[in-house]
Amino acid sequence: MTSTSLSGGGSLRGCVRVPGDKSISHRSLLFGAIAEGETTIEGLLPAEDPLSTAACLRSMGVAISPIEAGSTVRVQGVGLDGLQEPGAILDCGNSGTTMRLMLGLLAGRDGRHFVLDGDGSLRQRPMARVAKPLAQLGADISGREGGNKAPLAIRGRALHGGCITTAVASAQVKSALLLAGLGASAPVTVIEPALSRDHSERMLRAFGADLSSDPAADGGPRVVVRPGAVLKGQTVVVPGDISSAAFWLVAGLLVPGARVTIENVGLNPTRTGILDVLKQMQAPVQVLNQRDVAGEPVGDLEVQSADLQAFSIRGELIPRLVDEIPILAVAALKASGTSVIADAAELRVKETDRLAVMARQLKAMGAEVEETADGLIIPGQQQLKGAEVDSETDHRVAMSLAVAALVAEGETRINRADAAAVSYPSFWDDLARLQRG
Repeated sequence: MTSTSLSGGGSLRGCVRVPGDKSISHRSLLFGAIAEGETTIEGLLPAEDPLSTAACLRSMGVAISPIEAGSTVRVQGVGLDGLQEPGAILDCGNSGTTMRLMLGLLAGRDGRHFVLDGDGSLRQRPMARVAKPLAQLGADISGREGGNKAPLAIRGRALHGGCITTAVASAQVKSALLLAGLGASAPVTVIEPALSRDHSERMLRAFGADLSSDPAADGGPRVVVRPGAVLKGQTVVVPGDISSAAFWLVAGLLVPGARVTIENVGLNPTRTGILDVLKQMQAPVQVLNQRDVAGEPVGDLEVQSADLQAFSIRGELIPRLVDEIPILAVAALKASGTSVIADAAELRVKETDRLAVMARQLKAMGAEVEETADGLIIPGQQQLKGAEVDSETDHRVAMSLAVAALVAEGETRINRADAAAVSYPSFWDDLARLQRG
């Protein structure tokens, strides 16, 4: 499917179970590969980005069973230093997570050479944010624009320890440094300006890494990984991705008469900024059946249509909901008052410049949206008009525009709608089922 058409005026009813968390899926494959013994993964997201991670690992000699919806995936670990030098370029596809975490994983593979590449979009995304702090540990990474753009060449070297203060709160940067630190000659400390998602820390501890977290002297979050521990294969249960659940949360709130339950959603506190914002909007979101699964908090989320209030988000909240900002922009259009998104310049270096793309596509539907250097200003209580719009190849944009189409007058045609498959292959099928009630 390259395009799809949706009309406003219907409703949404029923239960939905979103795909496995993309961040946890990537990490379970990577950590399983460098552990000793077998790792079994239930609920792994069978979408393009994790498939890119699996393909790269297979190219380096890791046996991974087929990844299909509903299947249990088995990874035969080769140990921390068991990755083989590949005979070809490692293709990361469109996955920035794959490329950035691979940089940390491979930088310390002494004496081996690797080349990472991806599609046209990935080649435009900044990689120096990972390559430069890795260089402080002794990594040798080169590429276009001074090592900022793929293709990237890695000459594996013995890495030393150190204390790295990152410029941005990024789980990808932090995770790459922690992966490098597993095989360094001394501990590696990572200090962030604000706490980013902590899936790597939780999972590395479960696999047996010697890792601790505490505030740094200046109050910033700090993680220390000490080399020498042997990772052991684990059983990982991947919860539903709250970033995917966000589309149904907002749709359930905006579409008249809607009532939607999203089951088995990961509620890691570093990822639940979306729930904080919806509370700020006075949204009736219920968290049901809360429980812990493999070290990650999980629950069911229930929403129904409601009148919403405007929100203001900035600062330390942004890393906890950075992927949900496109769909929050849609929610802002229907709220009472003017919503403000600030300190979100990170969105300009995602799969697309999401600030520019969302402003451009919502304006095509008749919306008033002001784009700022690091965010958006969005007046509320706007009526959208059906129009021809474009995901611009961004999965989160495609799904956000789908929700916008549900509350627009007339028909909306979304071009390149198949981009949703990057993180949510069954999105359009789930939408059709909820529309049928």
